[in-house]
Amino acid sequence: MKKIMLALLVFGLFIPCVHAENDSLNLSSESAILMDAESGKILYEKNIQEKLPMASMTKIMSMLLIMESINAGNLNYEETVLISENASGMGGSQVFLQAGEEYTVDDLLKCIAVSSANDAVVAMAEKISGSVDAFVELMNKRAKELGANNTNFTNPHGLDDENHYSTAYDMALIAKELLKHEEILKYTSIYEDYLTKPDGSQVWLVNTNRLVRFYDGVDGLKTGYTTEAGYCLTATAKKEDLRLISVVMKSPSAEDRSSDTSTLLSYGFNSFKSNVIYSKDDSLGSVRVEKGKISEVDVYLKEDATEILSVTEKPADYTFNIKVDKIEAPVKANTVIGTAEIIDNNGNIIDEVEIIVKEDIESAGFFDYLKQSFKLITSGI
Repeated sequence: MKKIMLALLVFGLFIPCVHAENDSLNLSSESAILMDAESGKILYEKNIQEKLPMASMTKIMSMLLIMESINAGNLNYEETVLISENASGMGGSQVFLQAGEEYTVDDLLKCIAVSSANDAVVAMAEKISGSVDAFVELMNKRAKELGANNTNFTNPHGLDDENHYSTAYDMALIAKELLKHEEILKYTSIYEDYLTKPDGSQVWLVNTNRLVRFYDGVDGLKTGYTTEAGYCLTATAKKEDLRLISVVMKSPSAEDRSSDTSTLLSYGFNSFKSNVIYSKDDSLGSVRVEKGKISEVDVYLKEDATEILSVTEKPADYTFNIKVDKIEAPVKANTVIGTAEIIDNNGNIIDEVEIIVKEDIESAGFFDYLKQSFKLITSGI
């Protein structure tokens, strides 16, 4: 199949990760990672593939499935959820939902994100999948799709189970995917709020992630604690164009997990900057369309092509090879129609990103073919 090749001059330099054995951060957590949320580049690592219980950080995956269900149109924020006996009987952190009560998805998502409510996340699991077991199957399936291969879920809340575990790396991967749904930050950035119950009483919700209030730029994501897991935290923060994801697991105390997270984020913001190689809003050029009402269409990157630079680093030259297979109408807007290879000065492919069309392309009708033929004739072709 013929491919259309385009080359674009761009700038950038990729930075390798910092290994724990060479760092001076002196974290107390058993496992930790710092990742660029846009590119997924690892900026710091410590035992990132060690399988550990992740406690309520489990709810990052639960929230991802909730957001994906909303975005797919299978759920909406104002839809009501009936609380089951099973959900109301959950132990651990909870907001004391009673069987037979009804709450909106918006209410329950807030309870999950802010107060780490086990009863709320079980209610949502049952709403989405019909049962907790079915929801857990979906959690594990999604984890494998994301490449979180050292993760296994046995529940949607994170209470201890010997077969319920993850790694700092996998938690960062799942968090990166969740952050594609920016609406979740409306919930995870809340420090305190209230849940109004059907009888008019209110439950005070206070975010278990204290850094939302005390570290500038932190707007998520999820803490965790059990005796087995210790103190855990997956956090995200943004300053200027740089968004970071940090994960710490098995910290000795709540203070240590906050301190380690603050150390990681400060290290990242002080040491690195984000560079946009090419924007998703800029056309890469036009390509031919077969059997369409239009004969050409502009193509774009699905996401910004970005990279991480040292704060003292100057960008270097890179090129794109844009590979587009034959485009045949009809095609829906935002359909992936090819890839862009990012190539360094030595001709090595550093990364490959997807490219899309941003408009619907309808199939040509009889009169469209006449117009196109007439255009070719009058142009002298």
